[in-house]
Amino acid sequence: MSTPTAWLVTGATGQLGTDLQALLAGADLTALGRRELDLTDEAQVRAVVGRWRDEALARGARPVVLNAAAYTAVDAAEADEPTAELVNGRAPGWLAQELAGRGRLVHVSTDYVFDGEATRPYRTDDEPAPRTAYGRTKLAGERAVAAVDDDAVVVRTAWVYAAHGKNFVRTMLRLEAERDQVPVVADQTGSPTWAADLARALVELAQSPARGVLHATNAGATTWHGLAQQVFAGAGADPARVLPIATSAYPTPAHRPAYSVLDGAAWAAAGLTPLPAWEPSLRTCLTALGVSRA
Repeated sequence: MSTPTAWLVTGATGQLGTDLQALLAGADLTALGRRELDLTDEAQVRAVVGRWRDEALARGARPVVLNAAAYTAVDAAEADEPTAELVNGRAPGWLAQELAGRGRLVHVSTDYVFDGEATRPYRTDDEPAPRTAYGRTKLAGERAVAAVDDDAVVVRTAWVYAAHGKNFVRTMLRLEAERDQVPVVADQTGSPTWAADLARALVELAQSPARGVLHATNAGATTWHGLAQQVFAGAGADPARVLPIATSAYPTPAHRPAYSVLDGAAWAAAGLTPLPAWEPSLRTCLTALGVSRA
């Protein structure tokens, strides 16, 4: 008989955390949001996770933490890097240490660890070169997990959206209803990734022996402008109402990568199920939102 799994989802109220909870409904699941687990507080993190770990082991279950928590306010992190460093950079190491020899950690990272200047998809062994506080702190988290050198895996993803929460797809749907025309950046390229697909991928990964660093996004690539056009079309609106603009026309405190496509070869090599293409997943999300009229 296989050992049952006890799951702990951090960042439980976020997009990915919400979909992980839905996927693991009925399982041995503990879901903690910011109120229950303050990732800036090392003592609390160690106490809460250590107690949960010990209780899981006492039940004969294997503890697995899915770390979906992060300081994701990319622009705010430029002015508040110390807080981002605690949440993104140091807390993953605390989690890895608390699980060392007694559980498994799946830690979610980001395409922002790269500089965005590539002309082909980033491989897992490409040298990181973050250009933002967010990227620097997420890279620090990757390295903190690797330093523990135990049963852990880092998963870089990108352009995540969901049928809930605050994200690009939902923003485009709102703007479609409010404005005749919507300008959207057309010179940044990436892979839109539906949180529900990513959640399924992470749960499969957690139950595999894979370690190290992997990339997981929906297959294919587009620009923010192309994604917005597909959202409009999927909602039965004219995609021509989405106007292409340059990144320079929409300045932000944090640098945005021009190219964020991640190579999924290592994911497939680990025997894991590739995520589907981004277009059908977007249509499924729009259907879940009740707006798809394509």
